[in-house]
Amino acid sequence: MTRSRVALVRCESYDPDLVHAAVGRALDLLGGAAKFASAGERILLKPNLLVASKPDDAVTTHPSVFEAVIRQLQTTGATLCYGDSPAFGKAEGAARRGGLVEVAERYGIGFEEFSEGRQVSFPEGGLIKQFTLAAPALDSDGIVSLSKLKTHGLTRMTGAVKNQFGCIPGVLKGEFHARMPDVERFSQMLVDLTAAVSPRLFVMDGVLGMEGNGPRGGEPRMMNVIIASEDPVALDATVCAMIKLDPDLVPTVRWGAEWGLGTADDIEYVGDPLETFVVDDFVVNRSTGSTTSARGRVGSLVKEWIVPRPVIDHARCTACGTCVQMCPVDPKAVDFDSELGRGAPPVHHYDRCIRCYCCQELCPERAITVKTPFLGRLIHRD
Repeated sequence: MTRSRVALVRCESYDPDLVHAAVGRALDLLGGAAKFASAGERILLKPNLLVASKPDDAVTTHPSVFEAVIRQLQTTGATLCYGDSPAFGKAEGAARRGGLVEVAERYGIGFEEFSEGRQVSFPEGGLIKQFTLAAPALDSDGIVSLSKLKTHGLTRMTGAVKNQFGCIPGVLKGEFHARMPDVERFSQMLVDLTAAVSPRLFVMDGVLGMEGNGPRGGEPRMMNVIIASEDPVALDATVCAMIKLDPDLVPTVRWGAEWGLGTADDIEYVGDPLETFVVDDFVVNRSTGSTTSARGRVGSLVKEWIVPRPVIDHARCTACGTCVQMCPVDPKAVDFDSELGRGAPPVHHYDRCIRCYCCQELCPERAITVKTPFLGRLIHRD
């Protein structure tokens, strides 16, 4: 059996020429751009457009990486387009704020709206046998997934596997959170989704990553790397090695390996040495305590006193209501107090909270963090 190959190429800034050279070298190490696109094909580029954010915030795929992939793939004669379904707001607005629209217009790349989807059968799924996928993802001849190196409140890190969640149109993403509050089942769904979408190539923007309170509220951290692979599990496992995070703690990696989406250990590294990218002090959740929500009476007590929960910093909160809007449960687990009204920070009702951390993920003021209750910290001291 052929080992999964992961290309690592040093890139110390977003200078377009440097990024183009780094992406070109990464693709050459994997067999060249022509391996992933051909003349006459329609190839969809799927960047990470979580929300409308400036490139230097390290929230979305940087426009220089987007441009470099375009330049490489256009040499094959393929027709390119791009799109995503953000967690919050309009995709085109996020693309414009992130600098991708300007690049796309310069190269004649069309934007595809992910708002409409079609139901497809996926009998091979380990958990999910049917998905509603964005029409452009179904209508393209091939997909190239452009992820961002970031931490994540629910899955500890977000990368190549989780990037396909944007292929679920609009509000349906919230339904998945509500149906699958358990991080293990949610991660299994993401593995099935990536298998169903089946991108040909995964390219990660790791020049400027995000540590801490990701995927939106963390701190940018220079990682100086472009990573590319045909195997999303191997790519994400490589990031785990770079930040010294046990890959078994990342459920998308663990289930991805177990269910055959890719490998987490039989990896051939090409390009620059892996050890030159290792960071000893990268801020990420390394706790062995589960972030899984529990069920039943005992489960409710466990959830209340042990399982990490989102906490609002009132000093940072502007009462914008994004967290309330994005909470997927009914009645809302985070809502404005009926007496204090919209002028005061919202309040979490932890008995309703499914620990999906959507509120933390999308808070524009970085006012929400995931914190472990005292008893949980005692049990899971590392």
